[in-house]
Amino acid sequence: MQIPDVEVFRAIAQSGSLSAAARRLGLTPMTVSRRLASLEGELGVRLFHRTTRSVSLTAEGETFLPFATTLLEASEGARISLKSYAGTASGVLKVTAPTVFGQSVIMPLIPALLAEHPALRVDLTLSDSIVDIVGLGIDVAIRIATLRDSGLIARPLAPNRRVLCASPNYLERHGVPTTMDALLNHRRIALHGMPYWPFMRGGEPVAMRAEGVFSANSVEAVRTASRQGLGVAMLTYWDVRDDLDTGALHLVELEDVTPEELFITAILPTRQHVPHRVRVFLDHLETVLHS
Repeated sequence: MQIPDVEVFRAIAQSGSLSAAARRLGLTPMTVSRRLASLEGELGVRLFHRTTRSVSLTAEGETFLPFATTLLEASEGARISLKSYAGTASGVLKVTAPTVFGQSVIMPLIPALLAEHPALRVDLTLSDSIVDIVGLGIDVAIRIATLRDSGLIARPLAPNRRVLCASPNYLERHGVPTTMDALLNHRRIALHGMPYWPFMRGGEPVAMRAEGVFSANSVEAVRTASRQGLGVAMLTYWDVRDDLDTGALHLVELEDVTPEELFITAILPTRQHVPHRVRVFLDHLETVLHS
């Protein structure tokens, strides 16, 4: 049942003629007649008695009128309510992000976001797996990976290069590798799903097998293992930024190759009618990433 058809029905009932209803709604009489016919066809009943001079409600029309009024009032109430939300961050913001990035970058900005927007609630899912944001009704996914082609909308937020890192204790005991060949002689910590470490050399991609003394299925486990001195790890800058700042980990920079460059990207299910809560969240996140 189409709301415009119901609006035509009520306008005819209130004005007493199709032409008066057409003037009231700013439509042509033909459009009014067509919409009424569509509604009657859908309901399977005749709603008006028609003469050359006037129309009047049938018994079925009298029965339908209060339902039509309720439907139109509910529709208008929904429009007013949603319009009031258009310029405010409200409702439930459903976000998914990689575990370490979510804990170290997104969680610290949540208190200020909620304080600034009291009508907002946040539902955060932390996972290093790719989740179905459409199927789960998620507003925005933050991803740090090479993106596959899809029908989803990708919005780059900030660069996030891969980095090699190790604990000061490990580098003291085993030395600091300066070339890719030298790195082959070091203990390596691998992340499941990333069997090769990607580098660039002279504009061309090269790779090194990542198998080593320890592997894990989460970035957090790899980061912990590298802090514990188990070997050299390849993670992204924002995964280890705090550890680099505190000295818990040191960068390992090679002379002949550079690690692959990635981006922190926001994935949206559609570019149409993006909720204001999503725009506000992404603005806060971009401010943090570029500070």
